[in-house]
Amino acid sequence: MFNLSRYFSTLSLILIGLAAGLLGLLYREVSVHQMTALAEDRNVAMAQIFENALGVPLSGLMAASVGKDASMLQESDESLEMQASVTTLMRGTAVAKVKIYNRLGVTIFSTDPTQIGESSLDNPGFKTALSGTVISDLTHRKRMDTFEGVRSDIDLLASYIPIASEGKAVEGVFELYQDVTPFMTSFRHMLWIVTAVVAGVFALLYLMQLLVVRRAQGILHDQAERIEAARSTLEIQIDARTQELRRSNRQLEAEVAERRQAESKLNYLAYHDPLTGLANRRYFLERLEASLSDATQKNERVAVLFIDLDQFKQVNDSLGHGVGDELLVSVAAALCEHVRLIDMLARLGGDEFICVMESVRSDEEVAMLAQEVIAAFDSPFRIGGHDLFLSASVGISVFPNDGTSVGDLLRNADTAMYRAKAMGRGHFHFYTPEMTRDAQERIKIEMLLRRALDSGELSVHLQPQVEAESGRLVGAEALVRWDSPELGSVPPARFIPLAEDSGIIIALGTWVLRETCRQVMRWKDSGFELPQVSVNLSVKQLERPEFVDTLLEILDETGIEPSRLKLEITESVVMAVDDAFSLLDRLRKIGISLALDDFGTGYSSLSYLKMLPVQQLKIDRSFVVGIGTNPEDEAIIRSVMALAQSLDFEVVAEGVETAEQAAFLSASGCHQLQGFLHGSAVAPAEFRARWASLPR
Repeated sequence: MFNLSRYFSTLSLILIGLAAGLLGLLYREVSVHQMTALAEDRNVAMAQIFENALGVPLSGLMAASVGKDASMLQESDESLEMQASVTTLMRGTAVAKVKIYNRLGVTIFSTDPTQIGESSLDNPGFKTALSGTVISDLTHRKRMDTFEGVRSDIDLLASYIPIASEGKAVEGVFELYQDVTPFMTSFRHMLWIVTAVVAGVFALLYLMQLLVVRRAQGILHDQAERIEAARSTLEIQIDARTQELRRSNRQLEAEVAERRQAESKLNYLAYHDPLTGLANRRYFLERLEASLSDATQKNERVAVLFIDLDQFKQVNDSLGHGVGDELLVSVAAALCEHVRLIDMLARLGGDEFICVMESVRSDEEVAMLAQEVIAAFDSPFRIGGHDLFLSASVGISVFPNDGTSVGDLLRNADTAMYRAKAMGRGHFHFYTPEMTRDAQERIKIEMLLRRALDSGELSVHLQPQVEAESGRLVGAEALVRWDSPELGSVPPARFIPLAEDSGIIIALGTWVLRETCRQVMRWKDSGFELPQVSVNLSVKQLERPEFVDTLLEILDETGIEPSRLKLEITESVVMAVDDAFSLLDRLRKIGISLALDDFGTGYSSLSYLKMLPVQQLKIDRSFVVGIGTNPEDEAIIRSVMALAQSLDFEVVAEGVETAEQAAFLSASGCHQLQGFLHGSAVAPAEFRARWASLPR
């Protein structure tokens, strides 16, 4: 048992001894300081008395000391007069010795005549007083020659006091020795008394505390014995009761075991995903919270990797949810088997997985883990006779740089995952603060764009398309523009991709299509005929089953002839839309023209191209800009022209900015030109003002 008395007595004795010693030292220092200050004041006052009383002899001695040796100073009239006067003044005072120095450090007077003429220029006390400061030193001497004779065991306070002239310049220095033996004797006596009292008080305090502690030790010992006795009795009673329960409740034990098994199963289900067997969201959040707390204490980093499967929706939609579930089980098994650095893997829901890497040493280590996750999808998954190829996009956030809470880390990893998806399939990306700012900006722009659809902030501008040979206006491309009160003029490259991702593109595309058709018909009614107008289509518009019905409704509402309307689609849109051929064929049968935009930048094959019901190819501006400088771009343009001629396609070149480019395209067989050479996209009023007066 812990011996409270022994440890307390030892510790208290040490602490009390230290306290007593410190108090004694403090008392001594304070007392000596006070006594020294008083004695110094007396020396200063005595020096002032000497200076006042001996003003004339002192001034004469100062003047006479220049150029005289020690013997001359000792025998001078001024010195003898000073000896008599000083001896008279010192008699009956505590001053034991007086010395006077001139500015050169020469002793011009001393109650000990043998010291006259000595140089004290290097004396620290003299130097300090010469600068105008009084300095004192308390000393004890076994023997001291004073003006009254030799004294033994004497305590002295030596003070160096500056002698100032009328102009306040220091002309010399007094050195006064004051006998403070009575004070020191009284002080030492008082110090012993104080020390004895303090020691007595502390000793009494120590004894009283020791008695209290010993009493408490005894009480604790008695209580410990009673507790031990009670514990022994209780153990005997518990053992007896346990034996009784075991004999009489065998059936109850079986029920308890069955209940525990059920509770264990429920607990497992509460913390694990029933499909894959991985940790679920609840388990993951609790584990990550604990990991962050531990990492904070150890000053370590933790990485969170948000994994989202690419193209999983297509598997569910095409092969059914049963195959999708089997695929998720296989993905979970592949991640557990192939990814070595994961400390925890969980399924958040749907096709979203998340893993944690603890004790992260470098970003390269996290990148290696992300690469292992992506590499787990290199081989196809064999499900129900199908070889399914998947990829994964991985977003990474690292504690504490990217967030200090579970919510921040998850949100930032999710944001980084979307950035990885934007890079293409099978990529990973670390979170950066710019992503949050971009996401906030996207949310703001999306909110303002939804409002812009209803508040008249959007407008349709038109860029002319001219015949390559004659420069005659043959059409125009409709391009949406947005003037926001908050953001100003927002470029399409900033809000069109956001509209695609958020789904606003469906309403926006419908608005542009309707507004363009209305504008063409307004021009027609006022006497300005635009032969044809082109409108870009989004993949999300074509994916809507009601798109064709909406288009027919706009044609009927505006009264525009289908032949005046040309819809532009890209190769990527054709490849992304299911049954694109039949959909485009329906549009062609309505009488609408179709153009393949950005031709040459996509990945469609020539076999698809010959099957598409399009009438026009649009050469992307990235090839046109190389005319005159890049032979490869020129060769591609010639190849497109030859291909278009063989398939009977009309060709439009975008981005034509120079006459040299226009001449090359015309000579190569290009039918129409579009670009800044013939005009940028402008508002309808400006477009009409320029082209209405020109021959068509």
